[in-house]
Amino acid sequence: MVLVSTENLSIGYGEKVLAKALSLELKAGELVGLIGQNGVGKSTLIRTLAGLQTKLSGEIHYNGTFMEKPKELAKLVSIVLTGKPDTLNLSVVELLALGRHPYTGWLGYLKEDDKKKIEKALSLMEINYIANKKLFELSDGQLQKAMIARALAQDTDVIILDEPTSHLDLKNKIDVLELLKKISNQGKCVLISTHEVGLAGKYCDRFWCMDFGEEMLMGEPQHLIKEGNVQQYLHIEKDFLL
Repeated sequence: MVLVSTENLSIGYGEKVLAKALSLELKAGELVGLIGQNGVGKSTLIRTLAGLQTKLSGEIHYNGTFMEKPKELAKLVSIVLTGKPDTLNLSVVELLALGRHPYTGWLGYLKEDDKKKIEKALSLMEINYIANKKLFELSDGQLQKAMIARALAQDTDVIILDEPTSHLDLKNKIDVLELLKKISNQGKCVLISTHEVGLAGKYCDRFWCMDFGEEMLMGEPQHLIKEGNVQQYLHIEKDFLL
């Protein structure tokens, strides 16, 4: 099932076009890795698909239709950006409660269903044991898992993450990728931008490869790596990932 699709999409800032003529699909039950050099437009594409940035031209369809109201889009697509929250004085549970905002409104009153979604997200990310800790008390790995849990509490079919494994040690990188794979296996679509190409290739179903002035290359990660396509787009030696 196609959850998000684009047609002749162009992205960028003002008159600066970073990528154009993009025809993309995000399907239920898959983990997609977005790779490319810094500055190629990965974060711009992610923000555009999530409705945080205006597209330059083209069309984006969500569940086959247009969604122009932010509240409607927030029930289909959630996003985890790089960087820490504006305030670290929230508890983990309070952070997850913010993910229920599209359903609770400005008053933020949590109904029983909202509380169940929060509990489910804590369990899925395996962070029940830090539910009442303040964000400033968490390790980088715990904080990243809490941010992903907030997106899960939002209960969207599509979850988009900008470099979710950056600044984490190897153990936490693997933990996060395994959890994201588990989430996609439950029928959600997960899109991540990443520089951890070799590691992400073991978990992703597809890669989207971006390069300056080139058409986006898409395919099964291990095949693209074996053929040297990924290395070409990253401008590295072919043997580096083999």
